[in-house]
Amino acid sequence: MLYLVPSPIGNLSDITFRSVEVLKSVDLILAEDTRTSSVLLRHYEIDKPTTPYHQHNEHKVLDHLIAQLSSGKTMALITDAGTPGISDPAFLLVRECIKNDIKVECLPGATAFVPALVNSGLPMNSFCFEGFLPLKKGRQTALKKLAEEERTMVFYESPVRLVKTLKEFIAYFDAERQCSVSRELTKVFEETRRGTLQKVHDHFNEKNVKGEIVIVVAGKEKKEKLQ
Repeated sequence: MLYLVPSPIGNLSDITFRSVEVLKSVDLILAEDTRTSSVLLRHYEIDKPTTPYHQHNEHKVLDHLIAQLSSGKTMALITDAGTPGISDPAFLLVRECIKNDIKVECLPGATAFVPALVNSGLPMNSFCFEGFLPLKKGRQTALKKLAEEERTMVFYESPVRLVKTLKEFIAYFDAERQCSVSRELTKVFEETRRGTLQKVHDHFNEKNVKGEIVIVVAGKEKKEKLQ
């Protein structure tokens, strides 16, 4: 059996009792970065074998993991932060488990975009999660398409690219479009800035930005249909 176990996005207390129990019960823990995960595992006194599982080796180790799971071993997959599969490795392994009739269970828990979306003050009844935009190829095409999106949009971004991305949003979406940027969620220096794209851009343009970033942007206003 494979468990997908969400890990805290900052505050180590943001993990469920059940997640800790599962991590203590499995035969093997697959970790995106074993050095990062060791902090969490030590904190909760979880002493289980751990092996790397990330985007650079997931194809290489897939068959071996499926063979072990098929033989009866139980595994838990954790990423550096948040829920596995949300802009993190998991899809390939989950798909292969399903093909091989291996039970997969995803536990509820931390995911960065949910608190950022809820805290944004923008409509939540309908939204689209875009994760990280393409860095080069396909980026302009994606932005042109999203400029017409009427749902609230959610993006992940790195601190070094935040200002550049906000500048691109201004160019494609309009400077007055409402947005919210959250960084360092659940940590000591957590910050959320709300306002127009231009206002939020100007704020972060004057700072040395640090931490994981979630950008929430209002969708394009719907035009009333002519009767």
